[in-house]
Amino acid sequence: MAPQHFLVVAFPGQGHINPARALAERLARAAPGARVTLSAAVSAHRRMFPSLASPDEEVHDGAISYIPYSDGYDHGFSLLAGDGDEVQRYAEVFGRVGRETFSAVLDRLAARGRPVTCVLYAMLMWWAAEVARERGVPRALYWIQPATMLAVYYHYFHGYERLVTEHAAEPGFTVSMPGLPPMAIRDLPSFFTNLTDGRIVAAFGDIRRTFHQLDLDVDSSSSTEGRQAMVLVNTVEELEAGALTSVPELDVFPVGPAVVSLFTEGGGGTATAVGDLFEHDEKGYMEWLDTQPARSVVYVSFGSMSAVSKRQKDELKRGLAASGRPYLWVVRKNNRDDGFDDVGDMRGMVVGWCDQVQVLSHPAVGCFVTHCGWNSTLESVACGASVVAVPQWSDQDTNARLVVQWGIGVRAATDADRVLEADELARCMEIIMGDTEEGAAIRASSAAWKAKLQEAIADGGSSGHNLGTFLDQFANDA
Repeated sequence: MAPQHFLVVAFPGQGHINPARALAERLARAAPGARVTLSAAVSAHRRMFPSLASPDEEVHDGAISYIPYSDGYDHGFSLLAGDGDEVQRYAEVFGRVGRETFSAVLDRLAARGRPVTCVLYAMLMWWAAEVARERGVPRALYWIQPATMLAVYYHYFHGYERLVTEHAAEPGFTVSMPGLPPMAIRDLPSFFTNLTDGRIVAAFGDIRRTFHQLDLDVDSSSSTEGRQAMVLVNTVEELEAGALTSVPELDVFPVGPAVVSLFTEGGGGTATAVGDLFEHDEKGYMEWLDTQPARSVVYVSFGSMSAVSKRQKDELKRGLAASGRPYLWVVRKNNRDDGFDDVGDMRGMVVGWCDQVQVLSHPAVGCFVTHCGWNSTLESVACGASVVAVPQWSDQDTNARLVVQWGIGVRAATDADRVLEADELARCMEIIMGDTEEGAAIRASSAAWKAKLQEAIADGGSSGHNLGTFLDQFANDA
């Protein structure tokens, strides 16, 4: 009998590839003898492995193989840089070409004697599930956002869309979905309320299609005596116990946090950054952190996708300078075309990209100013970093709500354009890092959650147990 072969397929963005690669690493460890392959678009594959003779060449890296599909944009495409029409065209090509080339990937692997036995399709990869279903290949959704978001989207598409849409212009209107605490419209995904931006509408279309594929699995499982539709979630059981049980139609397995370096020996964030689409800055930022006092440095990063406006960068620069605190600030090289100048404040260091887990794990870091992407949010919790939440779009408003719910940070007030002004940044930093009761409570909560996540990822912890349960159940059903 041929060994199991898990194929993890992901959207070509850094925030999607990171958790996909982490899951692939975990599967390789948890299922000895199984084959594990990660497939991202050619545009990402060629940046992950820039020395390849051919951009679609298969790569074998230890226990994991990498083989790309094409989304029709082999030199890359930025969802937030294009206009609505461009993003709509990308979405159409993404679905059509991706489907065709993913089918070819399955054929190539079968021809090489490595037929795929399970497709794990990450968020937005609806057509991968479609191809797997047509071929009779078992599949599971890999949800790379919090379980709260999985539940919110599921309930939105199953009876709550009309209510939310009717009140989309009322930020304070409260919606109560099954199994979840009441949530204001402002705390729900921006896709529900931004109905005019063509880029948002196009991206939301792929989320809707992802849940349609999940519905097909739910319908087929309920009509037979087979298993429920399976969903692996990049979260931790202890963090989101309520949300994990709020969608009984799904068989949900919390297997996070999907951070490779946390599962390596020592868990100190020292794993090689295979899979990074950005070149790490050669500045000695870790050595610089070593020279700073404990809990003194403000770390600022708005992630891998969002283009931070010139006005926002100016406000951040003013606020950081006025605080008098040392800071480490990530400004990507592809977000400096507005004449950004990183010279002038000797207390700070600006880098183009860095190893975020290493930085957040450093004792000198006392505060993380973040856009609240889920990867960054989960890394904050895992590293015990206290947060100033500055959500921008998609799931980030919900993630910011979770930050406050867990007591690990504060949500900053922003203006109508989502800009965090210098005075508000200074106020929030003082809450987190100042000598106040609120700051002490936040730091204590951050430390407590870090300890709980360390237990979850340790041998015998909930994360490994849930992944093992998935593998056992999958093996029994295969």
